[in-house]
Amino acid sequence: MENLQLTRDDIIRIYQADARPWVIGYSGGKDSTAVVRLTFEALLSMPPEKRTKPVFVVSSDTLVETPMVVSIIGETLDKMGRASAELGLPIQVAPPVTPNANDTFWVNLIGRGYPAPTRQFRWCTERMKIDPVSEFIRSKVEAYGEVVVVLGSRSEESASRAQVMKRHRIENSRLSRHTSLTNAYVFTPIDLWSADDVWEYLFSGPAPWGGDHQALFELYKDSNAGECPLVIDTTTPSCGNSRFGCWVCTVVTQDRAMDGLIETGHTWMIPLKQLRDQLYETTKPENKAKFRNFRRRDGSVTVMTNKVTGEEKHVLGPYKLEYRKQLLDQILRSQKRIDKENPGLPFSLITKPELEAIRVHWRNDPNEPDWEDSIPSLYNKIMEVEIQWDINDDFIFSDREASLVAELCTKHGIAKELFMKLLELELSFEGFSRRSKLQEKLRELLSRDWGGEAETVHKQQERRVVSKNLEEQEKALMKHYDDLGKVIADAA
Repeated sequence: MENLQLTRDDIIRIYQADARPWVIGYSGGKDSTAVVRLTFEALLSMPPEKRTKPVFVVSSDTLVETPMVVSIIGETLDKMGRASAELGLPIQVAPPVTPNANDTFWVNLIGRGYPAPTRQFRWCTERMKIDPVSEFIRSKVEAYGEVVVVLGSRSEESASRAQVMKRHRIENSRLSRHTSLTNAYVFTPIDLWSADDVWEYLFSGPAPWGGDHQALFELYKDSNAGECPLVIDTTTPSCGNSRFGCWVCTVVTQDRAMDGLIETGHTWMIPLKQLRDQLYETTKPENKAKFRNFRRRDGSVTVMTNKVTGEEKHVLGPYKLEYRKQLLDQILRSQKRIDKENPGLPFSLITKPELEAIRVHWRNDPNEPDWEDSIPSLYNKIMEVEIQWDINDDFIFSDREASLVAELCTKHGIAKELFMKLLELELSFEGFSRRSKLQEKLRELLSRDWGGEAETVHKQQERRVVSKNLEEQEKALMKHYDDLGKVIADAA
């Protein structure tokens, strides 16, 4: 292959050029696998005394990755680590980085109520992929001063990515500046390779860590999917319409990778597909009001003017707590079904730390606080397993107390949520000798419009109309003053 020897020479030359350690981004796909293998082979071709600096292999697990990819990554990383030690190579294989427990997909979507990601609101990539990998790279920069990040990006993959790679390329160098991390540089050794070049290389012989790449090829073949690269910044291309990545991804209309895997016999993934498709339905404009709260997370009701039509548009808030409970119910039932049909499969749809984080978000929800703390009972009921839950000192309502509050609020015409928030506020100041902020917080709560959806949105729209009319009157008055000023100036 024409590019192979040039690439090997490139890797050896750049590795030996300075003392900056390397961080190789490994996603488990064909391109990043090729880059790790090329680095193994390049280091093996050098005398031991020239292997002077460490090479770190880092991968990312968003906790909602395609399960088969997670399995291949785990097995391959283990083999790489053992082989590096046996061969005396300076390659250190790090455990996959994961998002902070408070930034995972389910904690944001079910806990905070964020709507499923769309092209217009893709809140997931930075929290789940970029931040954990950036933190790993940053730790190496702090330890060594500078690092070179080695990626399997190819110009052929994306025209926009090729432009970004070219824009950040250092003149007369194979390195580029990292788009956001200071003292980090990017090296893309196979940027000029084609997909055929990658497969031809991978099948040219066994992997240095043992075995071949047949399992990886079979996965691509079964899913008819492209690779989802390790994302290190916002310029890295999205996974596209046919890709490996998060099985919950709703940025795409159809997850062809998952469909392909199911069609080739991985039928245990059907509950996952049903969950993903259900989430996608909630992103359709005609369905949004059915699933989302009419209030924003800060308790406000927002109405904006559509710039195209001029109509007043109600901006919806997070998913309703009722729908989030339904989602969690479905996730737990799907987990139970998968465990029953595939005993021993090491795959969790949602983790215990995520459930604990969701509990906290639900109890502190600004619009619909879950003072019943319903997750432990929901989990125990569905999974039929008693587990130890974190003990908290939050104020929790029993079912009987919650029913009594609802009954009394209905009787006296008070919004249940307002009563709960007032009681919560009082309890938060319990034991304080000074209550200097109490009046301010009371004012904020009582100034909110706690009416029903139709009534509150209508009031907000009326306020917008009044405000717009006043603005028009002010503009007309200012124009009148300007015209009058010109007449007086001309007369003078």
